[in-house]
Amino acid sequence: MMQITCPWCGLRNATEFRQHGEKPPRPAVTDTNMQQWHEYLYYRSNTWGVAKEMWFHSAGCRQFFTLHRDTYANKAIRSEAIRSEGDVR
Repeated sequence: MMQITCPWCGLRNATEFRQHGEKPPRPAVTDTNMQQWHEYLYYRSNTWGVAKEMWFHSAGCRQFFTLHRDTYANKAIRSEAIRSEGDVR
């Protein structure tokens, strides 16, 4: 069973979490056309190896966070809190 470290709660069993998929970089709102938005919203690279994904701690603190996971070995590498644009911590 995969173990995931929640940035707020610490090490937990993977059954406490829900995967929300790959987290691609968001395009700039002001200079992005419809095709680029379509690709951002609907296409994923389906990486074989280390992928950056968004996860949700559904049975714990109910926070979203970013998880770097090896999809080949299905192993969590590291997790980090998602910060807002204006957060300077």
